[in-house]
Amino acid sequence: MNKLFFVLLIFVPMTIIAHFVHISEIYIFFMSALAIIPLAKYVGEATEEITVYTGPALGGLLNGTFGNATELLIGIFALKAGLVEVVKASITGSIIGNLLLVTGMAMFAGGLKYKKQEFNKTGILVASSTLLLAAIALIMPAIFMLTSPAATGAIVDELSIVVSICMMIVYASGLFFILHTHKHLYTEEVGKFESKWSKKKSAAILILATLAVAWMSEILVGSIEPLVTTFGWTELFIGVVFVAIIGNAAEHSSAIVMALKNRMDLSLQISIGSTTQIAMFVAPLLVLISLFFPIHMSLIFNTFELISIVLSILILNVVVGDGECNWLEGVQLLMAYAIMAIAFFFHP
Repeated sequence: MNKLFFVLLIFVPMTIIAHFVHISEIYIFFMSALAIIPLAKYVGEATEEITVYTGPALGGLLNGTFGNATELLIGIFALKAGLVEVVKASITGSIIGNLLLVTGMAMFAGGLKYKKQEFNKTGILVASSTLLLAAIALIMPAIFMLTSPAATGAIVDELSIVVSICMMIVYASGLFFILHTHKHLYTEEVGKFESKWSKKKSAAILILATLAVAWMSEILVGSIEPLVTTFGWTELFIGVVFVAIIGNAAEHSSAIVMALKNRMDLSLQISIGSTTQIAMFVAPLLVLISLFFPIHMSLIFNTFELISIVLSILILNVVVGDGECNWLEGVQLLMAYAIMAIAFFFHP
């Protein structure tokens, strides 16, 4: 798997060359997407390496900041370009993609090798309840708009800012829960992580990979509108499926590899933990960052997106509620994702 990511790095210089010689934006979109996948993997790996040297407290903060750096950077450049709906769609796609696609593939792959896989139900359900809170935080602004049609844009912005701050407080509290007061629920699953890289090498790779992701993200976002014009795809579909899968590709592989090693606790921490970061940290942070751009982003998602998010959280809670999983539950999650992805494709 590592060799595959290394080979995909060839798309970084290819994308840069294609961008400067002005070839078709369609080719540039797919090349930049393939370039981001290995870069995201190295950002995540470098963050893990640095965590060994910084300790769990600062490591948790770094993980929250850089763990989803790809989604955050793509979101920032999309906000700068005024593609607010793409940003919201990518958040929706990351949530349902991690919960259904990543978790489903991990459970299916692990289930083919092991008849039954068990995990720490308490730790997983804590994360699941946090996701239900995220659903409440995303639903309330939408209900507010439906029941208050006379509300002005300023009121909507204020509501989104307040809700975003509350979400980030909960996320910070969750980090404190995991890293300090209840770390015994998680240390056994993660195990002792020994560093493979030196501190300087880890920092250098993190900085270079993050800068490269930023550049590739800017190029990717710049080629979205021509893609919409050429293929007729909606910004909703591009954000929910393509942008979300690109940003989470490294996590997909990590979760599956851990499941194949019968380490479902860690596998679920990767998929559900990443979802929590997106919903409770990246989404509200993008709302606050959007205040620096002409077009502000609110937490008001369309009804179709909200129902998809809520149903994804509900089915996941049902699947993990018994503390064990099998390949059939993986198939059920994958089919739920397929149904939603197809629905987003046809959605006008």
